[in-house]
Amino acid sequence: MNIGIIGSGGREHALCFKLLQSSKVKKIYCIPGNAGTDQIANNVFANINDFNEIYKIVKKFNLELLIVGPEIPLVNGIVDYFEEKNIKIFGPNKKCSQLEGSKFFMKNICKKYNIPTAKHIEIAEINQGKNFLKESDFPIVVKSDGLASGKGVTICNDEEQALKDIQKILNGKFASSNKVFIEEFLKGEELSYFVITDGQEYKCIGTAQDHKKIGEGDVGLNTGGMGAYSPSKIINKDLENKIQKKIIEPTLNGMKQEGLIYKGILYAGLMINKGEPKLIEYNIRFGDPECQVLMMRLNSDLLDILMSCFNNKFGEQIIQWSDEEAITVVAANKGYPKKYIKNNVIENLNSIENNEKQQLFHAGTTKDKNGKILASGGRVLNSTVLSKSLKASRQKAIEILENVKWENKYFRRDIGFRIID
Repeated sequence: MNIGIIGSGGREHALCFKLLQSSKVKKIYCIPGNAGTDQIANNVFANINDFNEIYKIVKKFNLELLIVGPEIPLVNGIVDYFEEKNIKIFGPNKKCSQLEGSKFFMKNICKKYNIPTAKHIEIAEINQGKNFLKESDFPIVVKSDGLASGKGVTICNDEEQALKDIQKILNGKFASSNKVFIEEFLKGEELSYFVITDGQEYKCIGTAQDHKKIGEGDVGLNTGGMGAYSPSKIINKDLENKIQKKIIEPTLNGMKQEGLIYKGILYAGLMINKGEPKLIEYNIRFGDPECQVLMMRLNSDLLDILMSCFNNKFGEQIIQWSDEEAITVVAANKGYPKKYIKNNVIENLNSIENNEKQQLFHAGTTKDKNGKILASGGRVLNSTVLSKSLKASRQKAIEILENVKWENKYFRRDIGFRIID
């Protein structure tokens, strides 16, 4: 069958890589894709928020399934649009996508259905923030209500910093929302827990640990993710049972009680403290860069899993994983997540071997008119390796990135440091 993947990042390249292992896949069209997907699939340029334009592509190339990578089209209702046209599309609808699109919506679901999460307050003007902060312990977490590409959260160590960040959001720093959440700072270890659901049943589709901070040792500004590894080292049967019974099932069942049937990927960002999970946030799609390590470890046919969500065979699916461990190290343009220089030529890409154990997934890359590959985005490449140990995987991932050359290349060498080092 012909498949369309919507998005242009490392996540979408990883989905291409995995889907192409299925004998049932005829062609993949990436909308719009990047220089990496262009090497293994067919890129078709389009604005991913122009659903009419995407529909023309669907008809032109006879696409039988659409898979949505990023959150913005989901929040904007792409699933509703294509379901009305009887085209299979994988992901939650617009109302369900509020779990990521609005922290206010997510927190209300948590409150109503007793899902453990951080204490919080929503504010719409600065004096509310001042009053709350006077009674708060520090550090404190300041969040934008709407989508912010992983950059809408700051951990503030004092009142001055918190008020400054609150004012920026109230002044419209993020186009998606000028509402602010102030939350208690949760202590513990983070865990990314992924489930897939057809609206009736759900199954775990992997665990991972992401590294959001730009600097080694997890310091500095938040990014979209500078690396990840899978599986998580803190997951065990007891903890997984608590995650499912206290967080995942109350959420999915609560959504049903609200008249909302959630279908697709649900990604719970969790904080684990003394064996107890609390929900930090929900994402409504595969994480990036977590998807890259999950696709390297997944032994099952991804297309079979996805299609079972449409043909009432989801319950028959057994999701199988490699016993080996995967890590991905993200190479970015120096200066990201602030200002950075774009479009330096990337050298030596042809010297890198890509196979089932190692992949250099592209993220922010484009081709110029001469066929040269440019570092055009903030996060540029994802060096992803599967091997018997995380230490060996990281060593190889770093070696790959050292062999790739472009001016202003930057990457962390300590991904997985709490476990490996």
